[in-house]
Amino acid sequence: MFRREKPQKGRYRQFHQLSVEALGFAEPEIDAELIVLSARLWKTLGITSIKLELNSIGTLEARAGYKRVLTEYFGAHRDALDEDSVRRLERNPLRILDSKNPAMRALIDSAPLLDSYLDAESRAHFERVQQLLTDVGVSFQLNSRLVRGLDYYSRTVFEWVTDKLGAQATVCAGGRYDGLITQLGGRETPAVGFALGVERVVELARADGADGAERPADAFLVAAGDSARRFGFKAVEDLRNAVPGVRIGIGSPAAGFKAQLRRADKSGARFALIVGDDEVAAGRISVKPLRADEPQRLVSPAECADLLRAARSD
Repeated sequence: MFRREKPQKGRYRQFHQLSVEALGFAEPEIDAELIVLSARLWKTLGITSIKLELNSIGTLEARAGYKRVLTEYFGAHRDALDEDSVRRLERNPLRILDSKNPAMRALIDSAPLLDSYLDAESRAHFERVQQLLTDVGVSFQLNSRLVRGLDYYSRTVFEWVTDKLGAQATVCAGGRYDGLITQLGGRETPAVGFALGVERVVELARADGADGAERPADAFLVAAGDSARRFGFKAVEDLRNAVPGVRIGIGSPAAGFKAQLRRADKSGARFALIVGDDEVAAGRISVKPLRADEPQRLVSPAECADLLRAARSD
C-alpha cells in the first residue's frame, strides 16, 4: 500500500498491511475473539511493550445525538481549535477527540463523554466484550476518546498502542463496522475486523528485542537428489506438526549439496537435517550440529523431533 503523507519513523510511503475480518457475526464474542487473536500474536512474537485501548462508540443513531452535542461544544471554542479540527467540526466532530495536538488537550479532556449517549444495547454489547477479555486475562484500558478515523465504525473500537515508536503509537487497530456493507450497496451484514502495519510490528519487535524478530531457523533441510528432496519435504512437515513453533528452512532444489549446506550455515540454523540416498533407504535423517563441535548423528524422525524439542527448550 502507499500513503500520501510525509513519511515518518514507522510510517513509510510504501507499506504492507495485514487485515483480519469476520463477516456475518453480530455477537460480542466475535469482537473479543479477534482482540484475543491479536493479543496472542504479540505473545507469539515476544512483543511486550504494547497495550490495548478499548471503547464503544455505539450505533450510528446514538452517535448522531452525540455529534450534535460535540459540534455545539467545540463550536463555542472555535478560536481554540487548530486548522484540522476546524475542518472536522462540520464533517465529523468525533475526529477532534482523536487530535494529537497537545495545545488542545485540556479542551478535549473537558468535552462531553460519548458514554453518556450510548444506547442500552451497545452498552450491554460492550460490557460483554470487557467481561470476555477479563475472563481470558487480556488486560485493557478504557479510552473514552478513542473513536477511530472512519465514519463507518460502530460499537466496539480498539487500538494496540506502544511508546516505542515515537509519534506513531498505534500498531494495530480495528473494531466493528456493521453498517459498512449496506453503505456499499450490499445486504445488511454485521462485521468486525482489524488491521496492522507489518513494518510497524517488525520495528516494535526489534525495539523489544523479541524472539520473533528475524529469529533464525532451528534447523535447515539439506537434500541431494529427487527422492531425497521428496523424503525430506515430508519429514520437515512431519517435524513441524510434531514440534509446535519449530522453524525449519528448506534449501533450493536447484542448489547443489555444498551450496545448500553453506546456506544452512548462513541462515543461523542450529542444525542441518541432511537427507541423501542412504538416509532415504534407512528412513532416517542425518543431523549435523552447526553451532557446536559435535558429531553428526543418524536418527529416526521421532528422535529428530525429540532433539529439536529439547533444543527449543534450552
